[in-house]
Amino acid sequence: MRNVMLGMMTTLNGRLDSPFEWVDAVGDDVYRRINENAKTSDTMLVGRTTYDEMVAYWPGTLASGEGTGSNQTMARHMNEVEKLVISRSGSRPLEPWHKARMVTTADDAALVAFITELKAKPGGNIHLSGGASLVQSMVRLGLVDRFTFYVFPTVSPGAAWFGEVAEKRDMTVMGVETFDKGVVGLTLEPRAPLDMGAPQRFTELLS
Repeated sequence: MRNVMLGMMTTLNGRLDSPFEWVDAVGDDVYRRINENAKTSDTMLVGRTTYDEMVAYWPGTLASGEGTGSNQTMARHMNEVEKLVISRSGSRPLEPWHKARMVTTADDAALVAFITELKAKPGGNIHLSGGASLVQSMVRLGLVDRFTFYVFPTVSPGAAWFGEVAEKRDMTVMGVETFDKGVVGLTLEPRAPLDMGAPQRFTELLS
């Protein structure tokens, strides 16, 4: 069974949208780690708006050969990975890009059915890349198997990863890593809830 992996930069308060509003610069150490994790994925899930931003940047960057080594590594990966563009309506054709195709999922049930079928097919990990609406839906529906957050030491108002989650969800910490500029990498996996009953006093929380 394939896993859906979410690996993105974020703020202390979990902002996921408009990184240009809160990221001054991405250190090459963070970029290298993102590239290393990307190697495990052969499929990308992306929303329509984010796809438009990607196709406007990455093919040209790869063709020009400009940018750092890390940037060119990411450009090659972006070109070769299968890109599944998730759309509610599918009404507007995609700008062509190698291995890109649109998938129309009209509602939550259709999205769950598609992801379940995709995970059952042979292949590597599935990278959930954005945008905000798709990611929030995937998180709310419990479709993400592993989260890797690169947490920048800043707070910024905006859409949050777990902003649409209405219930308590526990995570198991799989790894912690530190980077330059105070960035902390956190890797977490959802943990099945344990029905232990609600505590009646604070002292019951202490072990």
